[in-house]
Amino acid sequence: MSSAAAAPLTLMAVHAHPDDESTSTGGLLAHYALRGVRTIVVTCTDGDLGDGPGGVKPGQDGHDPREVAAVRQGELRRACEHLGVSDLELLGYHDSGMAGWGLQDRDNAFCGVPVEHAASRIALLINRYQPQVVVTYDPDSTRHPDHVHAARATTLAVDAGQLVAKLYYKAHGSSYWQRLNQALAEVGIQRAAPSGETLRILETVEQRITTIVDVSQVVDRKRTALHAHASQIGSSLAGKLPTSQYRYAFGTEAYIRTRDTTGTSTPEDDLFTGLGKPQLQLR
Repeated sequence: MSSAAAAPLTLMAVHAHPDDESTSTGGLLAHYALRGVRTIVVTCTDGDLGDGPGGVKPGQDGHDPREVAAVRQGELRRACEHLGVSDLELLGYHDSGMAGWGLQDRDNAFCGVPVEHAASRIALLINRYQPQVVVTYDPDSTRHPDHVHAARATTLAVDAGQLVAKLYYKAHGSSYWQRLNQALAEVGIQRAAPSGETLRILETVEQRITTIVDVSQVVDRKRTALHAHASQIGSSLAGKLPTSQYRYAFGTEAYIRTRDTTGTSTPEDDLFTGLGKPQLQLR
């Protein structure tokens, strides 16, 4: 038997900030961890531009980026424990903040790092863990500069080698936002339906979806992991949902298969189709 055949099924998720692993791919990570898949989370930044104590924002009195980063990394570790993550890798770049904040040029801000340099570090982790499947953001629909940078660096790292069989982008399409808005409305939070260019982008994402994974069995773990990020929960729409509405909104996760060497058909309901069948572990 070849070493490749003997390699454990491994999933790597590359994210920009602490809490992204829970809000974006928390269901996926818990779903596969429960099935014996080795799950790796790579977090590119320290999240030091997140909310400080009491929800204080960057630049306001009481916001200490170093303290925020320390708190968020502790929360990240606890969230990963809830999700059953096997290994956590921290790249240690600074948060770049949102476009328009004027902080993307500060020293070691993630967006200021050449994409080739970030990709080389991710490629080293791919070589170490040898994941068959890698997941990151969709660079064509996400708006956060760090998310775009992480997606481009991850894609470049995957394309530079031959170890990864399948690369997926997380898809937040129109149906996702419809479910979330409906769940929020049920608890009295009204949000305007997407329209104009935003709606066009969401509908385009919806059409690109290749893979929908049922994570309902682990959705409570995903919610628990989200709430482990206590310092940021005040800014989270998902964090405002009680259990039943959360399950409705987040019981499935959708992905776009963007690189593939297996030749298996889509649509699919398992990221490891063509690579082996993860089996539910009896515990």
